[in-house]
Amino acid sequence: MGEPFFLQPIFEEKIWGGIALKDEFGYEIPSEQTGECWAISGHPNAPSVIRDGKFKGKTLQEVWITHPELFGNYNSNRFPLLTKIIDARENLSVQVHPNNEYAKIHENGELGKTECWYIIDCKKDAQLILGHNAKTKEELIYQIEHENWEKLLRRIPIQPGDFFYVPSGTIHALCKGTLVLETQQSSDTTYRVYDYDRVNQNGKKRELHLKQSIDVITVPHQDPKLNISVEERAGMQITTFVKSKYFSVFKWKITGEEQLYQTEPFLLVSVLKGMGDITTSNKIYPFQKGDHFILPATIKDFTIQGDATLIVSHP
Repeated sequence: MGEPFFLQPIFEEKIWGGIALKDEFGYEIPSEQTGECWAISGHPNAPSVIRDGKFKGKTLQEVWITHPELFGNYNSNRFPLLTKIIDARENLSVQVHPNNEYAKIHENGELGKTECWYIIDCKKDAQLILGHNAKTKEELIYQIEHENWEKLLRRIPIQPGDFFYVPSGTIHALCKGTLVLETQQSSDTTYRVYDYDRVNQNGKKRELHLKQSIDVITVPHQDPKLNISVEERAGMQITTFVKSKYFSVFKWKITGEEQLYQTEPFLLVSVLKGMGDITTSNKIYPFQKGDHFILPATIKDFTIQGDATLIVSHP
C-alpha cells in the first residue's frame, strides 16, 4: 500500500525572473520577477511541503529521515535530487557548479551540482550558453580576465523539447526568453563568472566567484555523449534522455492507459501538459498540469491514464 506525495511548489524571486510561471502553469507567484519554482525539494533553503494525504504538512526531508522505507531505504542522509522550473525572462549569469569533492571541502558539506534541462518553451531564435572554447587553463584565465566572452563562450540554438545534460564543471547560462524544467543534484551552490555588469535593487553588482570558478571549470570543455532513445507502448511513449551517475531522466507522453511497475526506489514526477490519473491499490489520484509528486517505493505497480506530458526522474 502506498500513495503519491503531492508537493506544494516554492517560488524564488530573481533579478532575471518574470511571470511565465503564472502564465504557463497558473501558479500564484510572489512578484513579476519570479525566476524559480522549487517543485520537488528536500534542500534546507526551500524544503517542499507535502500537500495532502497521510503526511500532509510535513516537509519532504522530514519524511525522508523518518520513513526511509518509503524511498527504498536509499543510502543518503538527504533527499538527493531537486526539480525546478526556471523562468529566464532575462539572461542568467554565466556560471559553473562544483563537483561533490570540491563542494564538500569548500561549501560546508554541500553536494556538488550536476544538472540537466528540458526546454519547455523558448522564444524564437533563443540560445543558451554551454561550454567554452579554451584549450588550456591558462587560456581560460586569460579570456576571463580580459572579458573576451564572445570568443570564450559557446552558444547553442535551442527549441522546445530539447534536452541538455550539464555536468559539474561545465560553464553555462540559460538565456532570455527560456522556460526550463531542471533536474539536478540537491545543491544550491553557484559560482558566477560573469553577470553582464547588472546591478540589483540596491544599485550594486552581484558578487562574482572567479577563483572558485577557475578552480572547477573543466578544461578543455567536454560535450557529454547522450544516448536518447524512444520506446512506444500502447498507452504512452517513453523517451529516455539520460542515465547518469546522479540521476536518470525520462519524458512520459501519456496518450491512453498503461500499466507500469516500480523498479526504482522512488520516482519524481512533474506534469508539464494535460491531465490524467494514477490508480494504485484501487485508489485513484488525479493529476494536472503544474502538479509535482513522488511515487514512493511502496507503490509497486500502478495504472496511469490520460492525455499528458510528464518529466520523470530517479536517482
